[in-house]
Amino acid sequence: MISSRNNPAIKNIVSLSKAAERRSQNLIIVEGFREIDRALKAGFVMKQLYFCPEVGSYELISKLNKLMSSNVEVVEVSSGVFEKIAYREGSDGLLALFEPINISLDDLQPKSNPLLIVLESVEKPGNLGAVMRTADAASADAVIVCDPITDLYNPNTIRSSLGCIFTVPVVACTTTEAIKWLKGHKIDIFATSLEASIPYTECNFKGPSAIVMGTEATGLTPKWLHHSKQNLIIPMKGIADSLNISVSAAIVVFEALRQRLKPINH
Repeated sequence: MISSRNNPAIKNIVSLSKAAERRSQNLIIVEGFREIDRALKAGFVMKQLYFCPEVGSYELISKLNKLMSSNVEVVEVSSGVFEKIAYREGSDGLLALFEPINISLDDLQPKSNPLLIVLESVEKPGNLGAVMRTADAASADAVIVCDPITDLYNPNTIRSSLGCIFTVPVVACTTTEAIKWLKGHKIDIFATSLEASIPYTECNFKGPSAIVMGTEATGLTPKWLHHSKQNLIIPMKGIADSLNISVSAAIVVFEALRQRLKPINH
């Protein structure tokens, strides 16, 4: 039982809140049974598991044991220590350190008719996490993050994705690399833009498609608009002139999914 907040292992977990430290140690923080469970099922390697018996249940440990490697160190901590390392309120007393899985565009093997989400310069971890939940719900083939300002495994990204960051392939690359890869695989690019655009409901997403979105503040860079098969827009009926990127992604991706589903015979 670790009861001191000044324990070196605890200090190290706190240091992993910084992206540079996560990269240096090749570790990520995953908090909560659901997220840990999804990481394990996706093949991520757990290095350590921290458990607070005053907060969590030994039953959860038992469930994870079925997926964990036998050599994973399980460390019990006091409630005061867990409070220091936890990222969320109402935690279930579990926090784990994992090795990240970093894949490249070359690792992606698109299906015959893929549907992908592409984000450019996304900066808020919460937005990226929410888009990952959408990608999982729509069974998107991958999420490509171009020129990211936040790293893919930011603890807040993992939390807001509810662990879906582990269930859908996600790649970080440059915009130039992404365009070249999409063109090479004959995947049509649909760019969200205010210029020369048609309503998203009028786009044909039935073929290989990449739905590309930029930040709410600056939109997409001109490279995307130059290579876009069709620019699209979500018509706005109120005084607001834009939507959060995670909301926009959900709207357009589920329209693409609707078009791809067979009609229901009533």
